[in-house]
Amino acid sequence: MMPKSSNSTKEMPATTHLDSIVLGAGCFWGAEKRYQAIPGVVDAISGYADGKNVSASYREITQRKNKYNEDNHAEVVKVIFNSAKVSLETILQSYYEGHDPTQLNRQGNDIGTQYRSTILTSNEQQNDIAQKVTAQYQTLLNDAGYGNIATKISSLSKFFEAEQYHQDYLAKNPNGYCPDHSTGVKFDADASKPGLASQKIDNTPLLTGKHIIVIESENYCPYCEKFKKNVANDYKGSIAINFRLASQLKGLTIKTETWATPTIIFIEDGEEVFGKQGYMSPDYFYKALGAFKLGKSEAFNVAFDEGTDSRFCKEYEIFKNTPDGVFIDKLSGAPLFDTDDRFNSASGWLSFTKAVDGSVIEKPDNRYGMVRTEIRSKTSGIHLGHVFPDGPNGQPRFCINATVLEFKAR
Repeated sequence: MMPKSSNSTKEMPATTHLDSIVLGAGCFWGAEKRYQAIPGVVDAISGYADGKNVSASYREITQRKNKYNEDNHAEVVKVIFNSAKVSLETILQSYYEGHDPTQLNRQGNDIGTQYRSTILTSNEQQNDIAQKVTAQYQTLLNDAGYGNIATKISSLSKFFEAEQYHQDYLAKNPNGYCPDHSTGVKFDADASKPGLASQKIDNTPLLTGKHIIVIESENYCPYCEKFKKNVANDYKGSIAINFRLASQLKGLTIKTETWATPTIIFIEDGEEVFGKQGYMSPDYFYKALGAFKLGKSEAFNVAFDEGTDSRFCKEYEIFKNTPDGVFIDKLSGAPLFDTDDRFNSASGWLSFTKAVDGSVIEKPDNRYGMVRTEIRSKTSGIHLGHVFPDGPNGQPRFCINATVLEFKAR
């Protein structure tokens, strides 16, 4: 017979490997997410520590009177980890690589003692490891031309857990950004695995014409991954998306602050036209791209204001007799209609019996006292036209605006 199991740790004949360290690296939202992504980290909890005579609450530490108060609490993260799976040294290396430890009482535009860089240890062994890793990183920073590390290493007196709305903040706020103040200096000197920051980037091609730049992080950035998944991975438009780190913009004229990832910038002839910090949804991205590529034009009016081409417009005359090929979304580059399905309806608009499978969505359109079915591009969401039941031989008639299309010969 097996003995009854017990949940009591006092009766458990095993060695626990859980340990924790408290780290301050500026705003705790992005730091918390980075630490959680480290294999072997069990949990990361946002909180406050290293202050005195100041209430450990977000409302109190952000008071104007405490902005430069040396007794103010710091925004910190308590990192709980399985020491059998990940070493404290590895965690501290990730900590230093994830922010700029040479900045005193700030990270980027976040200024004040609450944003100070600090390592709060629980015992002498942790202190020794922290001192060793700090010395190693200082050497790497010196070689890269950076100044002295301002990180304060001291013993943890008490950790105060932050308010619930601060916990897992980035997961709760899916349309934001990850603050990225990292220097790009890495501990791993393996030349066979160069980091993004060490790669040589030639921005000469970006000095001519229109381009899109997405500033990403060399560290883990969930909003960057979300943008790639929801937008970039399916994008095939004629204006190329270029991924860069904030340190890889040499030769370009950028006005938007680049400390958040992703930051998405539209440039023409090397100069920024429009930029936005943070994640862009597909709708937002394509509206911005439409303004950038189409400007104030009939095509923009059709795509985003549900307008209609003039009958027998210039683009219609060009597209009505093309060789074999595919008509694509003017913004996303996704295939929409095939010449094999084109027919002459004599209506003055391009007509097709079907769309490329999975390329469009249909929506009811009851405006102007009519009952119609609107057609939109699945990738970009732009308005394409309408579908009617009066095509040849009982087939549908997709009545499509030519100004929102481009053509690729087969």
